[in-house]
Amino acid sequence: MTKTSSRIVLAFAALLGSQGLSAADTGESAERWFREGAQRADRLGSGQAKAKNVILFVGDGMSLTTVAAARIREGQLRQQPGEENLLSFERFPNTAFSKTYNTDSQTPDSAGTMTAMITGVKTRMGFLGVGQIPERGDCDGGRTQPVASALTLAKQAGLATGVVTTTRITHATPGATYAHVTERNWESDADLPSALRGGACKDIARQLLDYARGTGIDVVLGGGLNKFLPAAKSDPRYPNARGARMDGRNLMAEWRKAQPKTAFVSTGSELAALDLGKTGKLVGLFNGDHLSYEYDRVADKEDEPSLAEMTRAAINVLKRGDKGFVLVVEGGRIDHAHHSGNAYRALHDTIAFSDAIRAADELTSADDTLILVTADHAHTMSFVGYPQRGNPILGKVFGKAGEDEPPSLVKDLLGKPYTTLVYANGPGYAGESSLQPAGTKNFPHNPGGYFEPATGRPDLTEVDTEHPNFMQEALVPTNSETHGGDDVGIWARGPGAQAVRGTLEQNTIFHLLTQPQPVLRAYLCGAGYCEDGVPSRLPKAM
Repeated sequence: MTKTSSRIVLAFAALLGSQGLSAADTGESAERWFREGAQRADRLGSGQAKAKNVILFVGDGMSLTTVAAARIREGQLRQQPGEENLLSFERFPNTAFSKTYNTDSQTPDSAGTMTAMITGVKTRMGFLGVGQIPERGDCDGGRTQPVASALTLAKQAGLATGVVTTTRITHATPGATYAHVTERNWESDADLPSALRGGACKDIARQLLDYARGTGIDVVLGGGLNKFLPAAKSDPRYPNARGARMDGRNLMAEWRKAQPKTAFVSTGSELAALDLGKTGKLVGLFNGDHLSYEYDRVADKEDEPSLAEMTRAAINVLKRGDKGFVLVVEGGRIDHAHHSGNAYRALHDTIAFSDAIRAADELTSADDTLILVTADHAHTMSFVGYPQRGNPILGKVFGKAGEDEPPSLVKDLLGKPYTTLVYANGPGYAGESSLQPAGTKNFPHNPGGYFEPATGRPDLTEVDTEHPNFMQEALVPTNSETHGGDDVGIWARGPGAQAVRGTLEQNTIFHLLTQPQPVLRAYLCGAGYCEDGVPSRLPKAM
């Protein structure tokens, strides 16, 4: 290549890097994403199986490093070395990689990634159930360019549906199953720009109420109660909740009135007391905000159900349907712990996520139920050093300073030890922050700024790096640790799992879920969305 041509290539690359690629530049469209994903799944043989029930598990932020570290942590909690352990879903027979980028970002967010998985259409950061054409925050785009979710299509086909999460039910991942909005943060009307309040622009909580009353959903379990309650007046059914709504509406009261036969619960005790064999529909919001991290739920004896308990409840309600069901389960707080630079809670929530998958595996049969496990995106946590076999995964590196060195407490070139798990960026940066002094940081830590460390890295020799509140060091100081842009795993068992192989665009997951379900497939073909028997035409969102 000549110097001139090299300069042209570099200039073109710089132009793309500074301005990004538009949908017009790439020829991308919602229809194209959907069609190509359908064709890829069909070539893999997704439609050759028949799955009565379909369960999608999403470990939010569950990078491959997170899976490896959680596997070891679980084993070590059982007094094993840890490396030989497998999380429940790692025993599933079929695996693949998922490419997670959004249409406008190499490193994605949960809104765009979940929209890809649940609608078959890749889209922008921040978008829930909307194609990539509108601008972020364009209210009209959410109404005029929606894309249908697998739950919506399943309900229209006559299947039972449900969504379970440890986050607010209006948060990005669960929100993508029912909402159509170009700003993921519009969870209640208080989150809308003042100019949009009271108009046609619906917040996500209001969309869920309308969805439940219209399309319908059979099980809703998670947090986020405050987004449904008025700020000005309390609801005696939820004495500890502090409403956030500015429109004065009590969406929970409206929901109860619209569906008097639905079982509404707000504590783990109430959920445990239900006769699920006689429960037709179930709504449980167990916290005003997100549910507690698994470690805190147990340590603080919170009256909240575990993710496994919610999963069991959902399956026991949904399996009463004759035609089958589609269920989405999110382990959402893995992501939040990573953003906070706290590997302890991230790993424990990953183990709880694995427990929920084990519960689903035990309650269903691989003969008629497809279980697909994946993550929406990765994180920047890294697994470093040469720790010896069985070294505490949350501990300091005790092992070999080099591949040929004898085991010892490994130290860096400054003579200081370091931990096996670290973050590339985040609030665990060692410099003095606006909230904590220089050195190691304690969870929670949400700083407004940092100063360069005067003495370099902190000395961890006497620091308990396995404490639940220890925050792993971060190379780059940021208020919140970021997502990672690397691929994530897919694990599957049951009818249709044989199609889970190779490296897939993330939106292909939608088709891996829907093509094996005969009732849903027949509905889509009957509605005119099939070509040669394959549902490859983008369905209309109703």
